[in-house]
Amino acid sequence: MNNDSVLGFIKKNTMILVLIAVVAFFSFQTKGAILLPMNVSNLISQNAYVFVLATGMLLCILTGGNIDLSVGSVVCFVGAVGATLMVNKSLPIWLAVIIMFVIGTMIGAFQGFWIAYVRIPPFIVTLAGMLAFRGLSNVVLNGLTISIKDKAAFVNLFGGGADCYIHDLFGGSGSLNLTCLFGGLVAATIFVVVQFTSRIKKKSKGYEVEPVWKFLVKTIGIVAVVMAFCYKLAQYKGIPTVLIWVLVVVLIYGYITNNTTVGRYFYAVGGNEKATKLSGINTNKVYFIAYTNMGFLAALAGMITIARLTSAQPTYGQNYEMDAIGSCFIGGASAYGGTGTVPGVIVGAVLMGVINLGMSLMGVDANMQKVVKGAVLLAAVIFDVVSKRGGKLIVKN
Repeated sequence: MNNDSVLGFIKKNTMILVLIAVVAFFSFQTKGAILLPMNVSNLISQNAYVFVLATGMLLCILTGGNIDLSVGSVVCFVGAVGATLMVNKSLPIWLAVIIMFVIGTMIGAFQGFWIAYVRIPPFIVTLAGMLAFRGLSNVVLNGLTISIKDKAAFVNLFGGGADCYIHDLFGGSGSLNLTCLFGGLVAATIFVVVQFTSRIKKKSKGYEVEPVWKFLVKTIGIVAVVMAFCYKLAQYKGIPTVLIWVLVVVLIYGYITNNTTVGRYFYAVGGNEKATKLSGINTNKVYFIAYTNMGFLAALAGMITIARLTSAQPTYGQNYEMDAIGSCFIGGASAYGGTGTVPGVIVGAVLMGVINLGMSLMGVDANMQKVVKGAVLLAAVIFDVVSKRGGKLIVKN
């Protein structure tokens, strides 16, 4: 193990090391309060929308550093329509959920059409969407709040009610949810099997694999984090239902970006669109899929939002797009496109959530919290740009 390999390992896992340092810092400052089981559970519940939106935002960013500024307004609009249908129109919950998904997807497809086929800059299209759907949310709600507290099935399904946790199937004690621990053990086992299987396949085909020490450190570290996380959840109420939604999104999109042809197209377009087009790939379709998918995930985030807050308001979703974009860049997505991973985005989202929670527990003023988040985002992008220049900060005249 030489110095170059250690430095390479540190550089590759910079944000993970930063996350560990931030957690340690806030744990010291809050005297361990941030690691209390209730706060760990709240970290997931309060930031579930960020995980969902950031995963979709990653696909947009991969296409060349493009973003979607409308997602916060779309979240609000979809939630407003859904609450209106369930409460004022008395539609069945399952039908309202389908309609919300359709509306979100159609909005994404509408914006994707102008971006992909008419080639209007994404910034302009989504900025227009941000303004339009924020206004439409007010129109749908008439500027009022619609409560959905009596829609217990919807609220619990999307993680907002008191009963929005997976019940202990093993009948554990009141202080420890055995189902949660078992789920963590299963997840850790699957991860280890997949990692070792993948490494064996790569070696058998003659591909280069990372050194054994790196592989073991990464694997053992992730398993330890998973089990510690599940143990904390088990000490509170167990697995929140919203965590299931987040895991489904992360696993599906992680698989798509890593193991499918369509997933590789996003990276190819962001790397060199002209070369990708000359190779026979329909780049317009790639853009269209990215923004249509963003609308679909914004609909899911809208359901999660109104379920957690048990109501729909015209102000919901404000700055959600900034949280999603920030999580992507902090998690290693390149501002120029073509680089980024779903696990990296999740690390970025967790880091943002830990900073929010830690500063709230410390009683830091809300305005100063925004300053810190802005500084963290800028630092992450500077690190990305400088690292691509070989560690040199070049100032142009």
